[in-house]
Amino acid sequence: MEGRLYIVGVGPGHQDHMTFRAKQAIEESDTIIGYETYVGLVRGLIEGKEIHRYAMTQEVERAQQCIDLARSGRTVSLVSSGDPGIYGMAGLIYETLAEQGWDPASGMHVEVIPGVSALSSCASIVGSPLMTDFAVVSMSDLMVPWEIIAKRVEAAAIGDFVTVIYNPASKKRVRQLAEARKILLKHRKPSTPVAIIKGAYRDAQSVVMTDLGSLEEHAEMLGMTCTVIVGNSSTYSYRDLMINPRGYKSKYTLGTSPGNP
Repeated sequence: MEGRLYIVGVGPGHQDHMTFRAKQAIEESDTIIGYETYVGLVRGLIEGKEIHRYAMTQEVERAQQCIDLARSGRTVSLVSSGDPGIYGMAGLIYETLAEQGWDPASGMHVEVIPGVSALSSCASIVGSPLMTDFAVVSMSDLMVPWEIIAKRVEAAAIGDFVTVIYNPASKKRVRQLAEARKILLKHRKPSTPVAIIKGAYRDAQSVVMTDLGSLEEHAEMLGMTCTVIVGNSSTYSYRDLMINPRGYKSKYTLGTSPGNP
């Protein structure tokens, strides 16, 4: 009898921000698999379970082991930070299963359990930057050619989307964010608010509020645990917060209490 495979998003890292269903799936599982940092985020929930920890570059091996163990009858949780359906492992699992001819109706049970994504958690820390249409772009060109990424940044800039940037830099990859900034500056003012959030809701969390013209001054803090939020033409700063107006001000009088014009 085949088992179950849960692809679990554990959110930004603190268990207060993990969903009830995510905790439930982990409790139901006898086997936990994940990148070693993500397994560490749920260490208080996995005592007594079989645990398989992987390095960051072993995604294919991780996915195959999850599938093999679940097919053998195990109940497996593949844990990921954020939401596993956003730049996460859900896609690789389904791609692998599709290549193997898996039938969702009669085969092994697979369930994606969404979590609080990095874009949501980071936005909550710096105010309300995602109130209107936004785009999300990863600077990692390991799987996607830079030429395509640059086109996507250009499209977001032309469309005046608030732009969330994942994976802004790594030890070997430093030029991509600088090039993305140049593209954005063709369509946005240097004074456009920018937030850099590192390690959201983790012990080492840090936040820098800056603008598009000064973004390069903070290159030293950028890395894989950072998310960068670039405002659009309407975004403004207020007391170390980013506010992206939804449009209420054009129809209503804001700032007064009911009955006090």
